[in-house]
Amino acid sequence: MTLTRTTSKGSPESAPRAPKLHVVTFGCQMNKYDSLLAEGRFKRQGYATTEDMGDADVVLFNTCSVREHAEERTFSWLGELKRAKEKNPGLVIGVMGCMAQRIGEEIFARAGHVDLVAGTRQFANLPQLVDRVREAREKRGGADKGTRVLALEMNDAVAVDRDDEPWDGGLHAYLTVMRGCDLNCTYCIVPAVRGRVLSYGIDKLVHEAEWFVSRGAKVITLLGQTVNSYGEDCAPPLPGEARGRGRQGRPSLADLIYRLQDVRGLERIRLITLHPSYVTEALAEALRDCSKAERYLPIPAQSGSDAILRAMKRGYTTDLYKKRMEILRSRVPDLELASDWIAGFCGETDADHAASEALMAEQGFVTNYIFKYDPRPTTHAAEHLTDDVPEDVKKERNQRLLALAERVGLERHGRHVGSVRDVFVESVSDRTEGGLVGRTQHGLMTSFRGAPELVGTVARVQIEGATAFGLSASLATSAPTC
Repeated sequence: MTLTRTTSKGSPESAPRAPKLHVVTFGCQMNKYDSLLAEGRFKRQGYATTEDMGDADVVLFNTCSVREHAEERTFSWLGELKRAKEKNPGLVIGVMGCMAQRIGEEIFARAGHVDLVAGTRQFANLPQLVDRVREAREKRGGADKGTRVLALEMNDAVAVDRDDEPWDGGLHAYLTVMRGCDLNCTYCIVPAVRGRVLSYGIDKLVHEAEWFVSRGAKVITLLGQTVNSYGEDCAPPLPGEARGRGRQGRPSLADLIYRLQDVRGLERIRLITLHPSYVTEALAEALRDCSKAERYLPIPAQSGSDAILRAMKRGYTTDLYKKRMEILRSRVPDLELASDWIAGFCGETDADHAASEALMAEQGFVTNYIFKYDPRPTTHAAEHLTDDVPEDVKKERNQRLLALAERVGLERHGRHVGSVRDVFVESVSDRTEGGLVGRTQHGLMTSFRGAPELVGTVARVQIEGATAFGLSASLATSAPTC
């Protein structure tokens, strides 16, 4: 397809249409970040992005392997594109991310019309990989056979250079501060598909945050598989060098938060996801000292049973978990916590499950994400532990945790009723005419009525009501309450 443009003399001139890219993203916020990075790389090469998959020259699926359902959804979408590929042989179809890293060649076997499979640390090379597909086609006279490209190398020098990259992601940006995971939780597939930990330098991260803000972002979420282990893989400083707040003077998440506090135009700093083993006094003090850091931390407990935590190889006991939460709450008394839970893990007894319910209620998690145990291939649990909890028992325990989570969530949200809070307004409500939606500094979703012009600003509201999942409010003029 070609477009026409007009020359300075007014005569039409044929110009090639810019190739178009469509990206489908499954899974976590880190995948969303990587998808935006990939889009930026293609835009540098002259591509335009399109919301219409049928109008695209390149379709990429950024995939998730945490649960089997996510992988099957990808294959379902790929199946639907087979006919499109038959009608448009020039279409390039690629699969990237965790599923690509996990099963590689199997994707080609199950979806023969896929051209490209790229792993979790290949996003920066995607335009060149697409070029390789096309070059191979040209050499074969347009035939697809033998033109597939597989790129799964775990590059430990993943560079992120944003300066000349277009970005229109809106008010909220995700910033990956580290990649990979060095832990070995027995149920988790992430270390196998994401690789070893790689922390980015603080100066680089601050520069990228400033880049986001210069383009309109006001909220930045710092991402990492265990984001508070940021810097643990860095070398200790040499004598005479500045020392960070981390172990042996290494840079730490606390150092990064302090630096981001000084970024002009940035309103909020969010964190996903933390691990109890890396909770430190320095982190707690940074949350206390930095007004831009939200008082909301997702720190998964996974289970309240020490026996199950050992089977999971989580690296802590329930007593240690409680002590780490006390470190945080002693510095930030109004802190709100969120947790993940696995119902029906290998060997879990009724007593083990009851211990999880007890920990959830005691700690008062404002948000709980609850999952029925689903063995993932290649993990230690799938290969060496017995999935011996009956499916009906898993479902029953899952429902019990969900019911308790709703009661605990309602109680925690209810504590904010009657207070005055500063809310960062994120969007116009798609449910209530004249309504707005934002988050308090405690990370709690809050709805209230107000002018659309308030979107992107901080509004002071009076909290009037609560559910298990959020708050309702009205505009206020008085000072915020703690």
